[in-house]
Amino acid sequence: MTGATNGHAEDRGRVFQASGDQYNTEHHHYGEELAVPDGPDSVRRPAVGRPPVVLRDRLEVLERLRASVRAGHGGEAYVLYGMGGCGKTAVAYTFFQTAVEECGRVGLWVSASDRASLRAGMLAVAADRGASDGELLAARNGLRAAADLVWHYLDHSTEPWLLVLDNADQPEILRDGSWLRTSPRGTVVVTTRRSAARWWPGAELQHIGVLPSEDAARVLRDLAPHSGTQEEAERIAERLGRLPLALTLAGGFLSQQVLDPWTLEAYGRRLDADEGERVGLIDQGADALSQQDPRHMVGLTWQLTLDAFEARGLPEATALLRLLARFAPEPLPLSLLNRPEIEDVLSRARCETALRALLDQSLTELVDVGVRCSQSHGVLLDSVAAATPAELVPVLDSTAVRLLGAAVPEVPDAGPHDPLHRLLVPHALALLRRIDDPQTSADALAVATRLAIALHRTGDYLSAWDTARAAADLGEQRLGAEHRAVLAARSRSGRALFRLGRYAEAESLLTEVRSAQGRLFGAGDPDALDTAQGLQLVLANLGRRDEALALLRSTVAGRRLALGPAHPLTLRSRSSLLVLLPASEVVTEDDGTLLDLPSECDRLLGPDHTVSLGAHHNHAWALYLLGRYDEADQEIRHVADAYLRRYGPDYPIALSAQQLLSRTRTARGRVDEGIELMTDVVTRRERSLGTDHPFTLASRRLLTTFTSGQQGP
Repeated sequence: MTGATNGHAEDRGRVFQASGDQYNTEHHHYGEELAVPDGPDSVRRPAVGRPPVVLRDRLEVLERLRASVRAGHGGEAYVLYGMGGCGKTAVAYTFFQTAVEECGRVGLWVSASDRASLRAGMLAVAADRGASDGELLAARNGLRAAADLVWHYLDHSTEPWLLVLDNADQPEILRDGSWLRTSPRGTVVVTTRRSAARWWPGAELQHIGVLPSEDAARVLRDLAPHSGTQEEAERIAERLGRLPLALTLAGGFLSQQVLDPWTLEAYGRRLDADEGERVGLIDQGADALSQQDPRHMVGLTWQLTLDAFEARGLPEATALLRLLARFAPEPLPLSLLNRPEIEDVLSRARCETALRALLDQSLTELVDVGVRCSQSHGVLLDSVAAATPAELVPVLDSTAVRLLGAAVPEVPDAGPHDPLHRLLVPHALALLRRIDDPQTSADALAVATRLAIALHRTGDYLSAWDTARAAADLGEQRLGAEHRAVLAARSRSGRALFRLGRYAEAESLLTEVRSAQGRLFGAGDPDALDTAQGLQLVLANLGRRDEALALLRSTVAGRRLALGPAHPLTLRSRSSLLVLLPASEVVTEDDGTLLDLPSECDRLLGPDHTVSLGAHHNHAWALYLLGRYDEADQEIRHVADAYLRRYGPDYPIALSAQQLLSRTRTARGRVDEGIELMTDVVTRRERSLGTDHPFTLASRRLLTTFTSGQQGP
């Protein structure tokens, strides 16, 4: 080729000129996916937002970790797992400092929150351990296996090391690149929310949970030592669920106030004032001058996981978590979630997958309290509830109410203690606190009242009273004091007060409720009649038998008219007449048919129905009053045996039947047997009701009558 050569190129064009052979190889890369990210500024210092002032409680796990970095140790991998905000990074940070300052280890800290950060951080580790620029460039350009390069230099490190892989909440990125390995030259610590052992083969797993109450309070006082006493700090710590992140933010907020410093007491009042603003108040403790990191704010930290669910095609996990956020941070029976009523929120068939995803991300945990349950942290639930889109709330609320309602018997029956009932109480009350819609709130209150009835009929009168009272108070805030559902809950509260022996309070409350129900709905309304049935029991036990009898007769007439003569409630009220009427009137009541009531109940309801057994029980009492002791003894023995089989020896009506049996045995001359039976009743009532309960006192007086040689009704 001769002569001058000329060329011209614009933009990214190229001109090549040569007087001989020329071979050109070009590589063209488009887009951002192959861009090499900047490496971390340091792998020798932990990248943490706010180092702990003092690490509280974690002494046992720290001692186990320290043992791994003592002379002659190496090759271990530890996984610190737990929900967001529980302090996994704080534990790793404290251990890191100890390993470096006290044990002479080279400390290496890498963020494993995403692929780019992990890769850049691990290559920086390789550089720290001696990798050349050429080797690092080859690894960055894909010409050399990056993980192999890193672990080659870690394995050949002249100094023992500690490697922390922080926030490894996507363990698949560690597995895909084989980034997580062990080496005799060092110790590896991983922090993660992912708890499934399959992600961490060969590693030792350590759960990091919330703090004990005393240590949680000390975290607050470490950060804000002048804001209140240890006792006040413990109360606030409990309200924050003893979650380290929430405690740190709360303490930070209290310590930042300059012009108008807050006390712990004032902070607690603000926490209780508005549940919807609770999370925002906690997050005010974040450092306003630092870059907002979702992991450092309780209102945002779990959103990272929800976003990951969406990215992985698991929207049902988000839906389930939003549903769980309608309930309380207490054990929630798993059976509640395995019901067709859940379909409006997520497919029942996908509920198992969703729950497993939440468990894997440490957003809930399985607990066994006699019933298999899941349990989630209160601050987590508050955060999720606050961030739930408003358009989703109505269906979430209604579904939660229907799920809870399906777990409570439609017509609760007498029976032995059922642990499920007490577990449902905090969730019923949580729904009443969260729900704003009046109709859904009324539905939730009806479920809570049914739950109180169920507790009442297992003999758990204190829980029944507390549940009904709290539900009525919450319902009144949404529905008003004279709403039918609120009055029904108040009525159940009064019925429970009677069983607790608080007769004066029961009379006052039931009288007030019955008056309101009669004024609003009419004296013959079923709810008003139910209240009247309870009130007559109170009046009778207060010695106002004539008032009680008049009220009971009007209740019988009202139930016959409203419900029909064969309804179980009508039959129950008629059965009460067998106890309240004097002997002279029992034989003439209802045209002389009252004594045939047990046979009528057997025919209409069956002999094993609770109302039928109650009718036989009361019939035996009427026979005893009539002096027909042999017949009474035979009937009450049959009833007592049935109660013992169904309810156990401590059930209240079982003890009542045994007390009557002791009377009939004594009346028939079998005094020693009667005393033995009565002694057992007194012992069991003292244990279950207390020594000063009216039922216990009455039983003790009757026993004294037997032992002193007196007999008769």
